[in-house]
Amino acid sequence: MNKIHILTLLLSFATINIVAQEQFNPEQQLKELSGKKQNIGIAAAYSIDGVTEWSQSSGFSCQDSEIPFSSTTLTRIASIAKPMTAVAIMQLFEKGLIELDTPIQTYLPTFPRKEKGDITIKQLLTHTSGISQYQSNKEVENKTQFNSLQEAIDVFRDRPLLFKPGSEYFYTSYGYVLLGRIIEQVSGLSYEDYMQKNIFDIANMKNTGIENINKQYDNKSCLYHNQKRKTKKTKQNNLSNRIPAGGFYSTLDDVIKFGEAIVNNTLISESTFKLMLESQPVTYDGSLYGFGWFFYGPKPNENIVIGHEGGQSGCTSQLFIIPKSKTVVVVLSNTSGTYRDVVTFASKLISHSELNKK
Repeated sequence: MNKIHILTLLLSFATINIVAQEQFNPEQQLKELSGKKQNIGIAAAYSIDGVTEWSQSSGFSCQDSEIPFSSTTLTRIASIAKPMTAVAIMQLFEKGLIELDTPIQTYLPTFPRKEKGDITIKQLLTHTSGISQYQSNKEVENKTQFNSLQEAIDVFRDRPLLFKPGSEYFYTSYGYVLLGRIIEQVSGLSYEDYMQKNIFDIANMKNTGIENINKQYDNKSCLYHNQKRKTKKTKQNNLSNRIPAGGFYSTLDDVIKFGEAIVNNTLISESTFKLMLESQPVTYDGSLYGFGWFFYGPKPNENIVIGHEGGQSGCTSQLFIIPKSKTVVVVLSNTSGTYRDVVTFASKLISHSELNKK
């Protein structure tokens, strides 16, 4: 079943109040999700209107040394980087420095025009550009060090588009690498410096940054992978080919802060945030996507919950946000291959948060 359809079913608020929520014990269920057959380390939290109402962790950051996994453990967050990059783009839009419907060559003049049509920033944001995704396991488990976003773009710059821009949806991390390069070109800063100054610092995310495979980090989690309920340590792939799309490390506490900065309009204005939530005419299997956000929930309220999931070597992650109630739910695991467990728990937790408001 499609991941987004799983979420739609799990987040059916029309039936959530009659589900036996009284039996949901988040502490106990989180503990049950950790262990050799599931997630080596996992942490979860939810906040409402800027106040963290519940936070818990279970398992180990590194199993061999039995270092506990916690809300301050540095871990990969995978594609939760995408809404962060999207917000950065919308900051530049707010300042009048970019136009969403302008061909990207306005900002990236060396990127080749494509036979099937011009690509716009909006299409990159909404995965409707026709840019392809990783074409081999070699690209997924990248071992090459790319020293700039331009070097990373050179991997796919000459590939043909999959379809006419704007005509279809196709999820692609490479489209977000282009967005990162646009941020550099327009702001005059490196992508890393822009994100630090305009996203992480403003949101008080003190333990978030771009992962460097050649750097040693204090309190950083080991990486694990679960296959058929057997978990083992996995090799660290090089994320320099996808930084704006999934190359960050962060902590549970920091991702909660990012969600709070979104609902409190700390990073962008309310009107700009609403623009990000405009559903696009092109859908994927009936599912809607905005500017860097998945929309979850049953029709006609598909965007009652927004967010993003992530998965890569040594990471499964889920961010949910209910803008109306300013609720933020985050689950981070240092184990890949556990998406169904993580999203099921996150969905129960967001329902629990709604039913237990003070």
